[in-house]
Amino acid sequence: MNFNNVKVPKVPGGGAASALIKAGVFGALGLYAVSNSLYNVEGGHRAIMFNRFVGVKDKVYPEGTHLMIPWFERPVIYDVRARPHLVESTSGSRDLQMVKIGLRVLTRPVADQLPRMYRNLGENYNERVLPSIIHETLKAVVAQYNASQLITQRESVSREIRKILTERAANFDIALDDVSITSLTFGKEFTAAIEAKQVAAQEAERRNLLWKKLNRTKGVLSLEPRERLRVSS
Repeated sequence: MNFNNVKVPKVPGGGAASALIKAGVFGALGLYAVSNSLYNVEGGHRAIMFNRFVGVKDKVYPEGTHLMIPWFERPVIYDVRARPHLVESTSGSRDLQMVKIGLRVLTRPVADQLPRMYRNLGENYNERVLPSIIHETLKAVVAQYNASQLITQRESVSREIRKILTERAANFDIALDDVSITSLTFGKEFTAAIEAKQVAAQEAERRNLLWKKLNRTKGVLSLEPRERLRVSS
């Protein structure tokens, strides 16, 4: 049998079906392109754009919905709200006492410098910068004070730490909103000496009060009965 002469019957409406299929394919591709061309920047965040050909663009994108070119571009979103960081560091004071100091630091990235921050530090800027500069600053400041001064001049110490940290963090485009000392812990010997000093001061105060009371009692007893009654009343 010769199959060359066999005619394949045409399916009614075949052209329309083909057109529908093409329209569906193009529609799906268009929907995919649109959905992948939009991205959102939430409140308290900023975005920068990484382009496969030119690298990081200098523009910083605010909150809202923005366009990008799929595959060629990728948004990098930063949280620009202030966030707390708790750090503890052990340092030596000027009188060679070991001090464990706890610090609470409130930081945020400088929004208009995000492209430069990304080029220099990447996305994990906190982990790469803050621990080292905080530990170095604490060691430098604590070494300027005696252990007792760290207690009595705590506010001055905190201001000095904040001043140095603010300057150093600014070199990495990081802003410091607040710095505060949360804890001061000393070695066992120094702690025992401080406690003994406090007990001695309390005992001296108690003796002073007793001495004043005794002198007052002696003064009253030395008066005549009428004068004694007037004083006691």
